[in-house]
Amino acid sequence: MRVLIAPDKFKGSLTAEEAAAAMAQGVLSVYPDADVTRVPVADGGEGTLEAALAAGAQERTARVRGPLGREVTAVWALDGTTAVLETARSSGLMLVEPSVQTSLAASSFGSGQLITAALDAGAQEIILGIGGSAMTDGGSGALTALGLRILDAAGEPVPPGGAGLAVAAAVDASGLDPRVKDTRIRIAADVTNPLTGHNGAAHVFGGQKGADSSARLLLDEALGNWARLLKEATGVDVDVPGAGAAGGFPSAFLAFTDARIEPGFELIADLVGLAPALERADLVLSGEGSIDEQSRYGKAPLEVARMAAEKGIPVVLVAGAITLGPKVLAEYGVEAAVSLLDLAQGPEDAMARAEFYVARATQAALEGA
Repeated sequence: MRVLIAPDKFKGSLTAEEAAAAMAQGVLSVYPDADVTRVPVADGGEGTLEAALAAGAQERTARVRGPLGREVTAVWALDGTTAVLETARSSGLMLVEPSVQTSLAASSFGSGQLITAALDAGAQEIILGIGGSAMTDGGSGALTALGLRILDAAGEPVPPGGAGLAVAAAVDASGLDPRVKDTRIRIAADVTNPLTGHNGAAHVFGGQKGADSSARLLLDEALGNWARLLKEATGVDVDVPGAGAAGGFPSAFLAFTDARIEPGFELIADLVGLAPALERADLVLSGEGSIDEQSRYGKAPLEVARMAAEKGIPVVLVAGAITLGPKVLAEYGVEAAVSLLDLAQGPEDAMARAEFYVARATQAALEGA
């Protein structure tokens, strides 16, 4: 039997690669002679970099500014002339303590520095995973790192962070690194929120970054001002579906480069060669930390299942928690699904011994399928 194992991460406990290895143990305990192929995946957020490295990309590092200016070491990947970057590594929420002040001041400058490092290494294509961000600055910090000047009414540079955009009056792109216009930039986003408004970056995602209601209102107005400036400067309307991802990060790139927003899972699946791997599979396993209602909107496990089902390949899911019912899962071709919580003594036990329980859950799912 040829088994393809293609999970996403189990957030807080296992990387996608670690989860795949544990699933492989479970498979081989039931089918000792199985031909097992592991292809860790992601949906374009955190885990994108790990998927690229597992697929054979080379690990690189760069010293960059974190969200509040403190220097950090950020890991990225290079596969030939394709660079894979995660904004979380340089401008991520994991690098700050969320508060009202950090939500207003956090900048994507370090992500722009990562892009510069990729360009310096000869990258001709850049894949940006933009989940887990700390900033709501419309990508202004990243473009500033690449040479854009954002000025207030007095002609002075505006402060970094989303709040600084409230006083922005002009942009000067004369010093923008010309290489970004000649580079294919693919932004992986699994949300369709616009830049501004009730469903925009500030109001929907600002709270998790520490913004209270007043800060969210300020940031939304600042992003509206940013969108107006970008349209005046480039003629591009950046307040489009997907532009609200990662604090509006895509908006600056939509204005000044040929960047495209793409569904995160589809982009990563292409990067790691999921489709060719499916051609050789008799059975597919996938999973992640939680399979719930949100999983139906582009999350990796159900997208893997959908692709497999289209080829008539049976699918088994293993997850930390599963709240979708059997009928819904069957719509995606899922024949068996087991949660770690079905076996563990509770959530803490499941997370603490995730590798053990993933292997056990895989075994249980296959024996019961």
